[in-house]
Amino acid sequence: MYHQYLASPEKFPKPWIHIAADDVGITSLYFVDEKTEKEQKNVHSKLCAKELKEYFSHKRKFFTVTLNPQGTEFQKKVWQHLSDIPYGERWSYKDLALKLGSVNYCRAVGMANSRNPISLIVPCHRVLGHDGKLVGYTGGLDIKGWLLNHEK
Repeated sequence: MYHQYLASPEKFPKPWIHIAADDVGITSLYFVDEKTEKEQKNVHSKLCAKELKEYFSHKRKFFTVTLNPQGTEFQKKVWQHLSDIPYGERWSYKDLALKLGSVNYCRAVGMANSRNPISLIVPCHRVLGHDGKLVGYTGGLDIKGWLLNHEK
């Protein structure tokens, strides 16, 4: 496993972005308060850091880095649909559930969304409550709000 840290942009709620990768692609991306892993970079973590810097400087809206998230088949389906949410758009959990085939999937979609290991690149921050309010972001609502504001 490879680990790399990227300093967060100014005024971001957490000082570091932790990128983890294996030989296939990015396995996780989290916002952290401190470095806890020894850095050992690979081609995927380096490209991810480069693309994140471009995203934060408003030069990138789409990520091309290879991803390798671990999860159930249903979670992976949800994460794939999350990746279809365009930059600057917001969907509700209901919208996402309907993309998967049924409004009855709302709760399962919410659970899969909360287990997304590659936040930001798999843009779970773009999912809002049915009333348009900020709800349910593993990184914290302050980060979710910051990211949505960044993408305006």
